[in-house]
Amino acid sequence: MKTKTPKLPPAITNTRQLNRHLDALVAIAPEFAGIRIAAGKIPIRWLDPGYHGLVWVVLGQQISVAAAKAILARLEAALGDITPKTALKASDEVLRAAGLSGQKISTLRESARAVKAGLDFDALKGMEAEQAIATLTAVKGIGRWTAEVYLLFALGHPDIFPAGDLALQESARLAFGLEARPKEKELLSRAEDWRPHRAAAARLLWAYYRVAKQRDATPV
Repeated sequence: MKTKTPKLPPAITNTRQLNRHLDALVAIAPEFAGIRIAAGKIPIRWLDPGYHGLVWVVLGQQISVAAAKAILARLEAALGDITPKTALKASDEVLRAAGLSGQKISTLRESARAVKAGLDFDALKGMEAEQAIATLTAVKGIGRWTAEVYLLFALGHPDIFPAGDLALQESARLAFGLEARPKEKELLSRAEDWRPHRAAAARLLWAYYRVAKQRDATPV
């Protein structure tokens, strides 16, 4: 018999809501109680909930946060406001000078066209996780990780868990005393028990990684 998906709780948009989600997570998954204590205070971290926030996540693919910030600053200097209109108007030369690769230029433009065609970011908040991810990954150039990070940190979607993130996998290995770092499918299966508060679990595991490794690997 198919397990019924729990009803989505409110989005995580401030520290008080995050703490409520963490309380609920610990109630359904007590193994997180000690992890929460060890992780300490968890910063809320927030991206612009529109096109600008999506641009930031695209820029951050496969590079450090510091490098992404530098590129974003150059892009803002070149375009002024980063909007679908300014992104589509900018030439390849301007975008390359800001530090964007050909692939990222293409993704920014495809995303801008999707917004102009009616992509509704606000509507993604109330969708089930897989539906919201599928909506974003339908845009050429946006992969699953990009969609998940945007949904989690720009829209505060409560049930997103980027199981393919290497830092989350390593944090889970350390936190749960696993012999090996779990693969994406294995970690996603484990996270099923944390629905509908998987976003709180992800934030908590990133915070735990920061303490355990003395290095911040949170994507934003």
